[in-house]
Amino acid sequence: MYSSTYFMLRTFFSNSCSCSLQKIILSLFLVAAPAVVSAAPLSVSVSILPQKYFVEQIAGNRAEVMVMVRPGASPATYEPRPRQMRRLESGDLYFAIGAPFERTWLPKIAALNPNLPIVHTEDGIQRIPMEEHDHDDHHTHKAHKETQAHARELEIPDPHIWLAPKLVAVQAKNILRGLQQVDPGHADEYKRNCDRFLSSIADTDRKISDILAAIPEHERTFMVFHPSWGYFARAYDLRQIPIESEGKEPGPRQLAKIIDQGKELNIRAVFVQKQFSSKSAELIARGMGARVVALDPLAENWEENLIKAAKAIATALKND
Repeated sequence: MYSSTYFMLRTFFSNSCSCSLQKIILSLFLVAAPAVVSAAPLSVSVSILPQKYFVEQIAGNRAEVMVMVRPGASPATYEPRPRQMRRLESGDLYFAIGAPFERTWLPKIAALNPNLPIVHTEDGIQRIPMEEHDHDDHHTHKAHKETQAHARELEIPDPHIWLAPKLVAVQAKNILRGLQQVDPGHADEYKRNCDRFLSSIADTDRKISDILAAIPEHERTFMVFHPSWGYFARAYDLRQIPIESEGKEPGPRQLAKIIDQGKELNIRAVFVQKQFSSKSAELIARGMGARVVALDPLAENWEENLIKAAKAIATALKND
């Protein structure tokens, strides 16, 4: 398109303008031409795969997204690759989310790239403490409250804020603001895309509520290896029992208590994720006569993955 337009202008001016005027006008066209060609996509970086989904819902094809934590890796221990660090040097925007590796690496990224805007998508979200395993009691309601209070004292924030739709809506608005600030020329387009995404988030929330609605109040407890699903559980009036906490697996005595507790609660499934070893979960599941079910809290297709998780949890909690 550009070359054909240039040819037409050259033919026109050669027939109607002096040589010097022709050169001036064609030179101005060549200088101005890049402004009318679509701008290159923004170079955007995010910490985890679900964020890539969020950014693409809002930015569309106006952003190329690099994910720092590669599939199968843990956000708790991840170290960026040299190639990733080099790409950040020419990046337009970084969306943080409060992942554990950011505590070490975000200050380094900011120091090495002082012109790279870093947007904290977790802004405006009150994070809850990570749940700990506490298998020295029968987990009465009072004991569970005491465990939660103890976790608050330790101030270990749960980073898994992308697993509750209403919290994703907050993140979407933070992403929108970041995109509009670095690319104001497409602010209206980003806003329209964000509005559509917010509507889709609300629809996902309703679908999950419907899937989990029929579970009786006394059967809304599920067991996980790593406590990733705290925000999800809180959003839908569920309760997760973690096997490990802070990366520590239970010892032999605790394993026996977990198995007894699982039998008492009639636990039918133990949920695991590929970022962590499943050996303890498999041992516990065998002892309880339960099955091991894989869920991936870091899957890229966020809406599909959350609905899949809701169905898996609902199936595990059925009493028939």
